[in-house]
Amino acid sequence: MPVARAERAPAKVNLTLRVLGRRADGYHDIESLVVFAAIADTLAFTAGRKLTLTMRGPTAESAGAAADNLVLKAAGALAERVPDIKLGSFVLSKRLPVAAGLGGGSADAAAALRLLARANPLALDDPRLRKAARATGADVAVCLEPRPRLMRGIGDVLSGPIALPRLPAVLVNPRVALHTKDVFARLNAPRIVRAAATVAQDPVPTERGELIDYLRNRSNDLEPPAISLQPAIADVLAALRQLAGCRLARMSGSGATCFGLFDTAKAAAAAAQALRAKHASWWVRATVLG
Repeated sequence: MPVARAERAPAKVNLTLRVLGRRADGYHDIESLVVFAAIADTLAFTAGRKLTLTMRGPTAESAGAAADNLVLKAAGALAERVPDIKLGSFVLSKRLPVAAGLGGGSADAAAALRLLARANPLALDDPRLRKAARATGADVAVCLEPRPRLMRGIGDVLSGPIALPRLPAVLVNPRVALHTKDVFARLNAPRIVRAAATVAQDPVPTERGELIDYLRNRSNDLEPPAISLQPAIADVLAALRQLAGCRLARMSGSGATCFGLFDTAKAAAAAAQALRAKHASWWVRATVLG
């Protein structure tokens, strides 16, 4: 009997996100410090004759039709590059909010590529795997090996892994969806878009206190346009900043999920509990970033 295999698809969190400029092709060059959370979707795979995807879990319904899912797109992109590849059936347990700035779809697609690499077998540094990731979506490549990195270009230029300290955190989504293209469409004001040459590429500190200072001196350039589309993001950030022990609060990616950083896992758990008591309709999770 075929053996089922499973991979976690951890949430991607952008600790910083600077928009460096708009390219001639309409895409934007960015620089972002990316980490991954301890919370994740789960993707299972069983080798078989047909490529299929079944979705379940609390956020599966909001993820749209299975036929349009990035898991199938990633598998198809790899099949185009690897003759006689062994495909099969995927089962996606969807827990992360959708269109939330956490790269959930990209993480799922990357998990599919890792599962197919194990089944065939292919090395994770196989160029065909990387090309399939880039063909699937801008954030899939950074999710392929989910470790802290600087991401540049349109997401296709990645630094090596960075040894960051673990960061206890609270993730909050006000249960509103934001599409990346809509947020970037609001970013076209000249005062926001900056030339790449004006941005220094400072080394990322690996000590906790210095890292927090580094993050405070940077931002997420997509926060203002995202808030203009979904004002609830400003409410989330204000609520996080009022929590005891919150060292920094910021939006992740193109939103609407925001994060608060804390010194200890205990402080993060207490903060999450307090936030749920005041905002029962929000999606709130205590986690660790790294």
